Amino acid sequence: MREEDRNDIRNLPLFRNMTSPAFDALMHAAYDQVFPAQLELIQQGEVANFLHVMLEGAVELYANWQERDTTMAVVQPVTTFILAACMRDAPYLMSARTLQRSRIVLIPAVDVRAAFARDHGFALAAVQDLSEGYRNLVRHAKNLKLRNARERLGAYLWQRSLDAGGVQGFVLPQEKRLLASYLGMTPESLSRAFKALRDHGVHIDGMRVTITDAAALKALVQPNTLLDTTLNIP
Repeated sequence: MREEDRNDIRNLPLFRNMTSPAFDALMHAAYDQVFPAQLELIQQGEVANFLHVMLEGAVELYANWQERDTTMAVVQPVTTFILAACMRDAPYLMSARTLQRSRIVLIPAVDVRAAFARDHGFALAAVQDLSEGYRNLVRHAKNLKLRNARERLGAYLWQRSLDAGGVQGFVLPQEKRLLASYLGMTPESLSRAFKALRDHGVHIDGMRVTITDAAALKALVQPNTLLDTTLNIP
């Protein structure tokens, strides 16, 4: 593993406060691997053998039931997934597949659990990571249940604008099919929602979004930290 990769992993909140010996032991057991696009990394129901650390590329976390799929999240560098299953030594509740060529570090789950038991800094960070993941999941569930399709899409676009520094124009980070699934819509419903947002200050051209009237979009969305994952809402 490259030294800069070790540094990137070390700087993640999950690993930042570990003692050096504990972190070195995790990295000694870990290895990085490059995966091609559209490769299934894990399947729901399989026992979690590794904690994955995303260094390059993009991965879709998804679930399926009776020939229906839904996108749960899209993971981009640098971050980890799926910690909860590793800590519980339990089956994955989600599957994962690469959306593009991806480089991922695999850390054996048994070593992750050992680090949790031995290293106070890592244990505290793991609890915080899992807690934040749970709270974001609750926010997402509330967003799906309490906002209509137009409001959900507007909230997503508002958050993407904030994440990009409050810019008016940006490119959607994933294809519309995935976005529709993540927001609990069909592709046709997503298309209708984009059209409805024209009256609320949003212009879409292919994958490029332009917010032409931020005040109108904000009035529709009514951003709220109890529903939205962005912590600093102006």
